[in-house]
Amino acid sequence: MSAEVDALTVVNQLRDLAADPLNRRAIVEDQGCLPGLILFFDHPNPQVVYSALLAVRYLAECRANREKLKGELGMMLSLQNVMQKSTSPGETKLLASEIYEILQSAGKEEAEQAEAAAASCRRKAHFFLGSNNKRAKTVVLHIDGLDDSTRRSLCEEALLKIRGVISFTFQMAVKRCVVRIRSDLKAEALGTAINSTKVMKAQQVVKTEDGGELMVPFQEDSSVLVEENTDIPDYLPEDESPSQEQDKAVTRVGSVTDGLGWLSTAANFLTRSFYW
Repeated sequence: MSAEVDALTVVNQLRDLAADPLNRRAIVEDQGCLPGLILFFDHPNPQVVYSALLAVRYLAECRANREKLKGELGMMLSLQNVMQKSTSPGETKLLASEIYEILQSAGKEEAEQAEAAAASCRRKAHFFLGSNNKRAKTVVLHIDGLDDSTRRSLCEEALLKIRGVISFTFQMAVKRCVVRIRSDLKAEALGTAINSTKVMKAQQVVKTEDGGELMVPFQEDSSVLVEENTDIPDYLPEDESPSQEQDKAVTRVGSVTDGLGWLSTAANFLTRSFYW
């Protein structure tokens, strides 16, 4: 890694590595990565802050990591500072609050939940699913026409225009998009935005009482007012879930050493850049 690599590049790479469940334990155990991510919470570039929060949120998906994350020097205080900082964008505060609540509850779960820790780290990543934050909700969309990277870019652009979208991740193999939104935002706004591309059509995926799935189409004649984003930094899109094609994955499944090699380099960069 050259000396010219800036903080945004480093934190984006760490975020991408953290998106792979196979890398999460190694990142948390590394002596340089967590302190560096915590320092990024106070970075003047809001994109760096948001990307660092996304990385920590991915790491917290693994229950076995939460005690370590909670106990890391400066973690909880830095999250509080982001939440209370007047210049922090609303979505950044919401993400920091969600992480804080998850880590705050670490160690308080019932004993049987610990048995699911290993499975939690291995299963496919569904970003923000099962969250404790009641101010946000998750909507799963099935998108007809989501066939390639061009269509994905169109979908990203449509979602980015909606005020209240916190994050989203694509599952291209099954033509789905998992979207995290504020609780006061209607799911219909997502359908309206995607349908406006004229080449894709969205349906909401909902769970039935028997555990199955039901595709619920959005009404084409519904006029939903979509409030556009104007005051938040450029969204930092996540990579697709581990179900994506291997040649498009950040770290190939079964090739953990490739990702960890870069992780070591990133840790060395952080060690050279910050002093504790």
